[in-house]
Amino acid sequence: MIDSLVTFVISMSGGSAALGIVLFTLAVRLLLLPLNVRQARTMKIREKLAPKLRELQKRHARNPERLSRELSALYAKEGTSPFAGFLPMLVQLPFMWLMYNVATHQTALVGHQLFGAPLGQQVAGVIANYGLVSGPVLVFVLVIALVAAVAWLSARQMKIAEEQPELMKKIMRLLPYGSVVAALVLPLAAGLYLLVSTAWAVTERAALNRRLQVA
Repeated sequence: MIDSLVTFVISMSGGSAALGIVLFTLAVRLLLLPLNVRQARTMKIREKLAPKLRELQKRHARNPERLSRELSALYAKEGTSPFAGFLPMLVQLPFMWLMYNVATHQTALVGHQLFGAPLGQQVAGVIANYGLVSGPVLVFVLVIALVAAVAWLSARQMKIAEEQPELMKKIMRLLPYGSVVAALVLPLAAGLYLLVSTAWAVTERAALNRRLQVA
């Protein structure tokens, strides 16, 4: 299945695997846009309800059943539920898995390059084959630098609840930089996928935040 999909993606982009990965990633992110809009609305509702939630948790801390009823009633009043944000996340997982497999399919990527850098190789392999100071390594450095820049923007967008433990806050601020680590150890094709996908996510999040604030 993956072999056929990768072959189809490359053929639809005129034989360019790099362009195929970019277009395929954009197409899937566009397909998932309605789910992401719904998730963003749910997060906005939760932000709005946060003070009331904290008040209920304090008031009914010793009565879990009463707290559960009050929370359900509060969410129902806003037309949502505590689990509304999980469905879009779960639906996205198969698509994310599919995109990852397309971007890391080394067999189909043999012979395909991005500005002279082999898409199917990791940075360590590129350094071993071309030397530390070379065009292919420069391409890797540029992609990783862009992934890091997008991760920084993503970290700045994060809204962390004040009541979260300090350790959890630090961990959450570091989570976006996981894409940088992945780009360092995965093939260049995966780094390209991560760059396109995370850049889309940051742009989408900023646009949705502005739209929902206006609404």
